[in-house]
Amino acid sequence: MSASGAINSKSAQAPQAEQPRALPKETSRGQQKGQQTRAVILEAALGLASHMGLEGLSIGALADVTGMSKSGVFAHFGSREELQISVIREYHARFEEEVFYPALTEERGLPRLRELFERWVKRVSVEVDSGCIYISGAVEFDDRPGPVRDALASMVQTWHSALERAIRLAIDEGHLAQDADPMQMLFEVHGFILALHHDARFMRNPGALDRARKGFERLVQHFATPAGLASSPNLFPSTSAGALR
Repeated sequence: MSASGAINSKSAQAPQAEQPRALPKETSRGQQKGQQTRAVILEAALGLASHMGLEGLSIGALADVTGMSKSGVFAHFGSREELQISVIREYHARFEEEVFYPALTEERGLPRLRELFERWVKRVSVEVDSGCIYISGAVEFDDRPGPVRDALASMVQTWHSALERAIRLAIDEGHLAQDADPMQMLFEVHGFILALHHDARFMRNPGALDRARKGFERLVQHFATPAGLASSPNLFPSTSAGALR
């Protein structure tokens, strides 16, 4: 008898498992209300963290913003550390929804890589008035080992890995030269974003966005093959080949 047959045989001889009982409507409604309340708290926490940093988060501050009691907020997160980690995860989930997943609709290679960068640039531009938790969090926790730093570093590494894969795919598709170094390109692309955030948010430089795009386009054109340029024309009108010289 085969393994699957033995399993089927045993299943036939085994008594039927008792069907799970449906939860009372009151319990289901209570769980739904709890999830809605947690979502409200998390939304408020994201707003606070964007303007005040992860260190600006506290149970008391959230109680004031949401109009809840401290014990009510505490019941949903348990500790300040858990709250900070939940905010990091929610921020990352929204980042993926706005930047990563939409770019996957583009063809592999330069079209997708360009779309990833452009969506990242647009998100940073929107965050000029609030701040990027990835960047501000790195400043706050770069020398503070612990679960919050680990969660933040893990989210950033996940994004870096996605970008690195996009670069490697562009090489595999023949859109970038074989001698292009994916890790070096990733380093430079991330550098453009950090410079954009610094110059736009701190220095209030109105030309920061265009400079970031020019930097990216210069990098791409340095390694792009004819097939790559044909597959993905310059997305940024102000960064023509002549303007990059």
